[in-house]
Amino acid sequence: MWTTENRARYDRSELRYPSDLTDDEWALIEPLIPPAKRGGGKRSVDMRAVVNGLMYVLSTGCQWRAIPKDLAARSTVHDYFDLWDYDGTLERIHHTLYVACRERMDREASPTVAIIDSQSVKGAEKGGARSTRPATMRARRSGARSATSWSTRRAC
Repeated sequence: MWTTENRARYDRSELRYPSDLTDDEWALIEPLIPPAKRGGGKRSVDMRAVVNGLMYVLSTGCQWRAIPKDLAARSTVHDYFDLWDYDGTLERIHHTLYVACRERMDREASPTVAIIDSQSVKGAEKGGARSTRPATMRARRSGARSATSWSTRRAC
């Protein structure tokens, strides 16, 4: 519900882009970002700018090439996205934020009840993915087409 208190909490007018992380949001995510690999040079990219670039793409739906120049380079943002997807960082961030939201609402960290509707059960009983097979099958040839090929006489 939009109360005066909630409007102030969700006001993003002070940020450069509405998708940018606030200081409180960054404080939740920063510890989950893996440190730079050992043995190489010092990490020169600002990780908050990388996360802000990812959030910009997610919130606007823009192409990677359309990331604004004042955020991290698009190749850097995309490379970190691929890396974090591969090593599970995105999953850890999602899980941590999910648990924090549930606890803030005075709920248990993981749900104890699941609801399955009758259509889901019916689909599973019929074989689930198998029911989509006819839509992906190759079209059959018409019987009329093969009949016309027999109408001409063949030389023996």
